[in-house]
Amino acid sequence: MTPDLLDAGTATQARPARTAPLSGGKVLHESRALVWLLLGAFIVVTLYALGVRTLVPPDEGRYAEMAREMFATGDWITTRLNGIKYFEKPPLQTWMNALTFSLFGLGEWQARLWTGLCGIFGVLMTAWAGRVVFSPRVGLYAGLVLASSLFWLACSQISSLDMGLAGMMTATLASVLIAQRDGAGDGERRAWMLAAWAGMALAVLAKGLVGIVLPGAVLVLYTAAARDWHVWRRLHLGKGLLLFVAIAAPWFILVGLRNPEQPHFFFIHEHFERFLTPGHRREGAWYYFIALLLPGVVPWLGLLPHSVAAGLARQPGRFQPRLMLLIWAGFIVFFFSCSSSKLPGYIVPVFPALALLTAVCLDTAGRRAQLAAAGLLALMGALLLVAVPLALAKGHGGDELRAYQPWLLGAGVLLLGGGALAWRHAWRAQRDLTVLTMAVAGFCAIHLVLAGFEVYGKGRAGADLLPAIRAELTPKTKLYAVGGYEQSMTYYLERTMILVDYGDEFTFGLEQQPELTLRRMDDFIAQWRNDAAVGVPDMAILGPAQYDMLRERGLPMRVVAQDRRRLAVSNQLSKERP
Repeated sequence: MTPDLLDAGTATQARPARTAPLSGGKVLHESRALVWLLLGAFIVVTLYALGVRTLVPPDEGRYAEMAREMFATGDWITTRLNGIKYFEKPPLQTWMNALTFSLFGLGEWQARLWTGLCGIFGVLMTAWAGRVVFSPRVGLYAGLVLASSLFWLACSQISSLDMGLAGMMTATLASVLIAQRDGAGDGERRAWMLAAWAGMALAVLAKGLVGIVLPGAVLVLYTAAARDWHVWRRLHLGKGLLLFVAIAAPWFILVGLRNPEQPHFFFIHEHFERFLTPGHRREGAWYYFIALLLPGVVPWLGLLPHSVAAGLARQPGRFQPRLMLLIWAGFIVFFFSCSSSKLPGYIVPVFPALALLTAVCLDTAGRRAQLAAAGLLALMGALLLVAVPLALAKGHGGDELRAYQPWLLGAGVLLLGGGALAWRHAWRAQRDLTVLTMAVAGFCAIHLVLAGFEVYGKGRAGADLLPAIRAELTPKTKLYAVGGYEQSMTYYLERTMILVDYGDEFTFGLEQQPELTLRRMDDFIAQWRNDAAVGVPDMAILGPAQYDMLRERGLPMRVVAQDRRRLAVSNQLSKERP
């Protein structure tokens, strides 16, 4: 989607299909003003939307709090969560968020800024690769497709590690495609391959060994499928490995020197044991990611079969970029489908490859394929308009779905109207307008769905309890998390909590720092009673079941605030202003 897509003279691997011009006689990728407008609107809306929702636990609260603690303590080597050593993931996102906090302060958009920038960067890199490897129009189409795909757009608005990994892997994929294409000069190939090695190093710092294992496996599979063994001579292995080690290794060395327990936990437990053994409460069926992939490509679902077929077609020349894209998407889905631990965000890196394949398909697709894609989009909008009121009429969803309904219905109207208008453009053989209409409709509808999710997000984060808690919380107050841990509350209160009868993701860290927890409920009860007797203020965040159990045991508690998920209680039975 960059204005550079307008330049001519790039290598074209497939003959562009004819398309009706826009007003003024220009086709879409030749209209510099329109491309600038689309790019500006995409960036502005993406960045603005980062701050419209509460940080939803667990992921958003967790990674925001890790960065807040890094920023507050000044320790940029040992990553911590709730003051406890936390080595499940590498530090790239924590570094970037801590840097953002140091520049702009704490807040929702600050906590999501790195994720949003990675999403924007991924779109630009995908568009650039499409321009250079295929054609200017394919590049623009690829940017439009990725910028409006449900999964990519949603993950760019959620603070988790998946988009950081996807952004760096997109840089790797795009760089390899540009470097290895037929006709690339020696200097150009060297520069882009070094960029690919740097992207893999940053991907490792984003989420671990998958950052190099996945691209490496894709390369092996590609060379076997395409019989393109010469690609191994063009990888610049010596310089590339040196650059990779220079970027990725220093933190692993430093954190291992300071925390000798970290290497085994991170490399063995978090990679091999987590992949190979069940018991992480993240198991799923073999088709788990396939089921997620289908809605993930909305509004382009109707073109998915054609896009896959485009990847299978042999092209002239030695290098086969479409085949590499297909292997990239297919292998990543297969790889994580074999894992014993499955989470939706694992497959985010496949969407740039699918966007490029979809763009190639759009560049050559006939009227029938375009009509089918637009019609399916309109149908999805119509189904959304019917399903939400029907669910409410049958008593599903309750007040939250009722509050969410206007946002979902608005998205349904956009999809239905956009699909119908795109169908009209497709019928008139206006290819560019068909693609543009579907992209704008999908982009706007998905943003409505995301913004409206705040009706659920506030409740999950406990945002309504925060004013009452802050009103009574003092620097001397001991803050406990009983039987659980509130990921987002810790960030919003800017306070760590003393864990009570809870381990889960903290188990390994608490083995190193057992003094930071009360493992037995009886120890907590005794401490609470003693503090209440001598006037030391304590506050606890706990669930309804824990509250009922402690009340039965006669623990002195005053409810400070509560919602359906948790309560905040104090050991001071009379409310006193701090």
